Amino acid sequence: MRKAVRLLISNLRTFLRDKLHQYDVTLPYIITVVVALIVVVGGINLFIELTETLKSDLLADYDQKITEYVISYRSPSLTKYFIFVTHVGDIYGYAFVLGTFMLLSIFVYKRWKYTLQIIFVLALSAISNLILKRFVDRARPGIEHMVSVETLSYPSGHAMSAMAFYGFLMYLFYRFKMNIFLKIAIILLLGILILSIGMSRIYLGVHYPSDIAGGYIAGFIWVIFCILIFDIIEVFRRDPRTPTV
Repeated sequence: MRKAVRLLISNLRTFLRDKLHQYDVTLPYIITVVVALIVVVGGINLFIELTETLKSDLLADYDQKITEYVISYRSPSLTKYFIFVTHVGDIYGYAFVLGTFMLLSIFVYKRWKYTLQIIFVLALSAISNLILKRFVDRARPGIEHMVSVETLSYPSGHAMSAMAFYGFLMYLFYRFKMNIFLKIAIILLLGILILSIGMSRIYLGVHYPSDIAGGYIAGFIWVIFCILIFDIIEVFRRDPRTPTV
């Protein structure tokens, strides 16, 4: 994506230089950030519009059938696994993974920025999830809850944060220079973890399947937005034509 950002900024720079008599080298970056914000706001608006389908009988029927199918596989071993996984998608799980990743980014890759980026992505996801829950105001499923819950249902905070946090980790590991087989294994493990966290919320009876889908979509929007913004910042920082502080 960084190459695409660099190409976009280069084309904007050429266009603006030809059209404007007084040219500011930072202007292409400002325009690109504004476009990124417009794309994300548009995506969020589309997401909110899609939530109107939550009131449809068809979606309610799908939610019920999928939930019944998932909980039909309840067993002591699966329950232990999904309770463990759902905790990995909670504050203590993120704290442990974040601490481990912090050590990796500082002592192996010598970069503080990776830790700051992943904290920003997680915070952005958590705050926006609380806002969306209040906006939609959907109650939890009326079946047995195998873990305690206190907030509203849609979109799933676990699914949204898992997609944002572990999804952005997948992107970072994709960029890291490391053994290709280890890289593939880590990315696959993170992908399975994202899916397992979402599935655990249905299995444990605390979310509808549509809550999980909504959480994944919202989390993915933030992943794309943050990757784009961080790439713009990096291209700006390395551009010799931009002013330095």
